[in-house]
Amino acid sequence: MPVYINDTSVFLPNEPVANDDMELYLGYINGKPSKSKSIVLRNNGIKTRYYALTQGGKPTHTNAQMTAEAVRNLFKDDPEQIKSIDLLSCGTSSPDQMMPSHGVMTHGWLPEAGPVEVVSPAGVCCAGMHALKYAYMAIKTGDAKKAVATGSERFSGLLVSDVFEEEAQKLKELTDNPYIAFQKDFLRWMLSDGASAFLMSDKPNENGISLRIEWIEGVSYANEMETCMYMGADKQKDGTLKGFMDYTPEEVMTRSLFSVKQDINLLSDNIVSLGGKKIKEIFDRKGLTARDIDHFLPHISSDFFRSKIYDLVEIYGGGIPYDKWFINLYTKGNVGAASVYLMIDELFHSGRLKKGEKILLLVPESSRFSYMYALLTVC
Repeated sequence: MPVYINDTSVFLPNEPVANDDMELYLGYINGKPSKSKSIVLRNNGIKTRYYALTQGGKPTHTNAQMTAEAVRNLFKDDPEQIKSIDLLSCGTSSPDQMMPSHGVMTHGWLPEAGPVEVVSPAGVCCAGMHALKYAYMAIKTGDAKKAVATGSERFSGLLVSDVFEEEAQKLKELTDNPYIAFQKDFLRWMLSDGASAFLMSDKPNENGISLRIEWIEGVSYANEMETCMYMGADKQKDGTLKGFMDYTPEEVMTRSLFSVKQDINLLSDNIVSLGGKKIKEIFDRKGLTARDIDHFLPHISSDFFRSKIYDLVEIYGGGIPYDKWFINLYTKGNVGAASVYLMIDELFHSGRLKKGEKILLLVPESSRFSYMYALLTVC
């Protein structure tokens, strides 16, 4: 049974925040402007992003509230149609709490939807794609007729100055080794808030375009790779993680266990190269070449990786020229599990898509090196 994305929507909190204004929202570490901020921003290429914060750092929305608004926006022209969905699949890496799940909390903000099946894939950037795949499989097997899949993040609450531990970095190190910028200070100048939603069914739209999902595939290399990006734990000398439940309450606070961290050496050596392995295998198995792709939507955390992914695709997939790439990192920031949704939404409503075109999605996740890929056809 074919599966289609019939509509897309977004909810971005408040107004876009320019580079010069970031610390008005996130605050200053030790009361001083960041020395590394300009270098990190130059590498990542981001010009604006969104925060669910007021200036001064007061929260304006929860993750679940933003996600519910994105879902509600799917039905803004006919609100009663929200009652027709029978599945809500919500992916995020920054839920508002550990329990209840992000999905049911989102559902709680949508009383008009009625009772539906809810699922909440966890993870990091791939969580949104896992939510999409669950909805895709539910429709394909006939378990659901109409589903909503979402990707969302609210990272800003972890980035404000009173909960963010300053990373001891030297300006010279940042300049000489760009990968050093991918530690916590990098994340502070990269991450963004927002939510996006897809309306999916087993029938294309009668008017306008739909996106038929040809396939969605993923791979994890956790069997051979240790943890790279983590939160709620600390990395031990042997590479294993010690989770927050095995620390005292005092240690949880003093060791900054709930800040997001990355192992820079692992990231630099593996994030791009491992992603290419599966591209080659998928292209070979499905008989695809780069010439078959009309639009390439790679989720990248920084412009620093753009040329490296280009080289990787050239080696493994025959090369996709930049004029086929579509990336909105520079205006939306890195919204983790929502980033690929935001790209699809902007392209879907751009007027650029023509029936028959193919869209390739690539979503890497550095946490323990997972990757998701998908192919969509405009119809």
